[in-house]
Amino acid sequence: MSQIIEILNFEEGYVEAPYLDTQGFPTVAGGIRIGPKGASLNNYVFRVPRQVGDVWKKCIIEGKAQQMQSRPLMQQALAKCNDARSDVLYSMAYQLGVDGLSLFKNMLSAVAAGDYDGAANAMLNSLWARQTPGRARRHAEVMRSGTYDVYRGLL
Repeated sequence: MSQIIEILNFEEGYVEAPYLDTQGFPTVAGGIRIGPKGASLNNYVFRVPRQVGDVWKKCIIEGKAQQMQSRPLMQQALAKCNDARSDVLYSMAYQLGVDGLSLFKNMLSAVAAGDYDGAANAMLNSLWARQTPGRARRHAEVMRSGTYDVYRGLL
């Protein structure tokens, strides 16, 4: 059973009040951008309870999944994935956007071929892995193993 919402809340960190993300975008509820870069947080005077944020993220992921199904390589990769591996691809699409995920051609091709070790290696050999090393290591381990074991005790 998918654990994508729990994974996103762990990887993004859940914050009810609006905050500026690392790139300066107003953000809330664990990675949901709510305004343009540099906008003042004074414009966002509200809180998003966890239950609401989880539903919001679920809607975002459903949209990303639809976009991913319209791209042949991603569709082929997802067809070779169990829930744990699919969640890795959804998490990457959430973080990087579907266009950003599409740049991982070697990784997606490896997944589509059922070469999960190769896919994990491709993930770790990327700028993304250098920028978010903990997340990349955890996602690569899930891709290799096909299990959520690396998250045991964290979620």
